[in-house]
Amino acid sequence: MEKDWCYADSKRVKKTLLFFPFFIFFAVISSHSLFSDRILYAEQYYQLFHRHFYQYPEDSLENIYYLELALNANFANPLYALAKIKDKTEYQRYTHLFRMHVNLKIIEQYLILGSKYDKFEVYFFNKEGPWKNAICESVKTAEWAYTTAKYYWEQAKMWSTQAFGLRRIHLDAIQSWEDENFRIETRDLDYERIINKQLARIAEARQYLECAPNSPN
Repeated sequence: MEKDWCYADSKRVKKTLLFFPFFIFFAVISSHSLFSDRILYAEQYYQLFHRHFYQYPEDSLENIYYLELALNANFANPLYALAKIKDKTEYQRYTHLFRMHVNLKIIEQYLILGSKYDKFEVYFFNKEGPWKNAICESVKTAEWAYTTAKYYWEQAKMWSTQAFGLRRIHLDAIQSWEDENFRIETRDLDYERIINKQLARIAEARQYLECAPNSPN
């Protein structure tokens, strides 16, 4: 059963990556905004992010797409912010926390995505069996997802540092974002440590399986 899943799911992710832009195009068109019929602003794209009881790779890719759009879009008028904003300094803290938080959500999605293709336990028969190549491809996809997550961790830390400089300002509606900010700055939340641990384990698995090295970009 595990072998069948590994082969079938590796094929499915390739098809998903190929047709995903078309799926997202129609999904965005059919979505309803909180502010208007047109989706224009960062907060609107963020609201399209959603969790699933069981998350398939397509769900993670969809969420990553919306969150990326949220990072790159302009913010809505402060009247429509996700917290009550009274002055420019509060708005500055809000935007820094928003970008930090969205980067953290993207990291979570890449880690979930990677876990779907990871091989947490490698057995001797995986090395010699007919499904070795499929397992290597699956692990390679997991490695890509974890490595990509590291970039967003650097971005999250950058925005966290800027938000922490305004930590005397409290925005009640986004208290959870402020908590994330504090945890990053006190190193209670450290995705780099988590991701490096996963990558080190994958490197050992690839070496044991004698997987082909990754092609240079």
